Amino acid sequence: MKTEIKQRLAALRAEMKKYGVDAWYISGTDPHSSEYLPKRWETREYISGFTGSYGLVAVTLDKAALWTDSRYFLQAKEELEGTGIEMQKLRVTDAVSPDSWLSLNLPAGSKVGLDAQSLTADAFRSLQKGFLKKDIELVETPDLLEVIWEDRPAVPNDKVFELDVKYAGVARPEKQQKIAAELASFGADIHVVSMLDELAWLYNLRGSDVPYNPVFTAFAVIGENESVLFVDPAKIDSELKSKLEADGVEVKDYTTFYNYLSEINGKTIYIDPSTLNSAAYSALSGKNELVEGTSLVAIQKAIKNETELEGFRSAMKKDGVALVECLHWLKQTIGKETITDYEFGKKLAEFRVKQANFKGESFPPIVGYKSRGALVHLHIGADDALPLEADGVVLFDSGGQYIDGTTDITRTVALGAVSDQFKTDFTLTLKGMIGLTQAKFPYGVKGCHLDILARQALWENGMNYGHGTGHGVGHFLNVHEGPMSIRLEYNENLMLPGQVLSNEPAFYREGQYGLRTENMMVCVERETTEFGRFLGFDTLTLCPIDTSLIKVDLLSDKERKWLNDYHQWVNAELKPLMEDKYHKFLDELTAEI
Repeated sequence: MKTEIKQRLAALRAEMKKYGVDAWYISGTDPHSSEYLPKRWETREYISGFTGSYGLVAVTLDKAALWTDSRYFLQAKEELEGTGIEMQKLRVTDAVSPDSWLSLNLPAGSKVGLDAQSLTADAFRSLQKGFLKKDIELVETPDLLEVIWEDRPAVPNDKVFELDVKYAGVARPEKQQKIAAELASFGADIHVVSMLDELAWLYNLRGSDVPYNPVFTAFAVIGENESVLFVDPAKIDSELKSKLEADGVEVKDYTTFYNYLSEINGKTIYIDPSTLNSAAYSALSGKNELVEGTSLVAIQKAIKNETELEGFRSAMKKDGVALVECLHWLKQTIGKETITDYEFGKKLAEFRVKQANFKGESFPPIVGYKSRGALVHLHIGADDALPLEADGVVLFDSGGQYIDGTTDITRTVALGAVSDQFKTDFTLTLKGMIGLTQAKFPYGVKGCHLDILARQALWENGMNYGHGTGHGVGHFLNVHEGPMSIRLEYNENLMLPGQVLSNEPAFYREGQYGLRTENMMVCVERETTEFGRFLGFDTLTLCPIDTSLIKVDLLSDKERKWLNDYHQWVNAELKPLMEDKYHKFLDELTAEI
């Protein structure tokens, strides 16, 4: 594979020379700013061999670099070894940005090429701004990989299916009118929508173009009196097309999108430059007035309606049953039969499959045993699996797609003896998870204001973790969604009632172990006082937390009460749904401390 990567880099450099560019920039995404990608747009993996879900690549005529964040530092280092591609860190204080690295490695007057369809308008501007100081020109080229990538996969043409309004909660026309009302408040005529999960939500449709995310490849233009869905016609059967047309949705071919945009003239158009690609932006600018802001669809989608929230609660019960059954299997099997971390990941899915309306995993399972737990987004195959033994701990982060909701959960469980240090680390991290769960805060608070609650106990002990604390979760959609988040970095989007988020503080000791406890929660109204509206979080996830790993004397009375109340709730919700043979095991897992 390393030799293959070198050959691909050589072929790319030959194409770069044809177009007179001194470097080529790969955003690592597709024309829809997706995190998980259709095979066609797995350009970062194709050119570098790096398999993580986040990263950027820059290739000059004699050097190459890949940037990723702390989730993947160890993985990237291993996967890039011997390829001639150096790893650069992102989202850390001493990070060297791609534009800085290119400015250092290119002489003044150089040209950096890119595929404008696979780079957001914001990213294009940011690069351009960085290059101005060094007199480096950013130029649009065709997708150079199209020539060198033999047997490159086509855009998927799997069928799109409808999500019944009994699960979606709100019909298509009503969603359109909500967006139209928001557009009117900005004085805008239409909104260009390019994110796949936004389109799936907006039209109550789902697909299978992207692994783990039930989305389909499309664009849309929506306003008060127009709703145009650009999608491969082969993906929409005649019955569904008739239903869409009855709801005022015009279906046009996916390939006509850019031409359609170029013919819009004299309109006020709302766009999200952080997700709309640069080619689409260029097609609109100059002859229209552009209003920029967070996608109106993303904001609406993040605030779940009552039907969606009930769906999440239903999915959590099913997920909890599956996980307790899987833990029972693990405890019965460990030390008696040989099982690997890879096989355990497969078992998680096997137990979920037994649940009603299960539609697949929401992301590849992450199973970290012993020192592998310190690899934050580790993905292992059958070839590099390790046997699990009755010793130490295993961290597993996994999730399910159910037609009524999406789940994401991490638990760290003991398989045998653990050190006193581990128990301290586990408890300090758990204190953070409980602290964020119990937060009560005034309306207007953003995720960066709350992040400290998850880190405080760690910080007090000179400890920290490098990733975010909470991300939005879609409803039978992407397991990672915005626009809000809970992390140290500033995000202007508020915490709002109805938003569903993860809560996942963690701690990692490189070469020793990693630990993480993750629940999902929903933002809710708490009370209104003379000082304003106050919000909080209600937990959604139903699964025991391993109390054998806790140093009880490090928990406050309030924290201990929360944990005991949580376990009582888990027991009460799950026991009626489980076979009798699991009841004693569930009682043990949820026993009071």
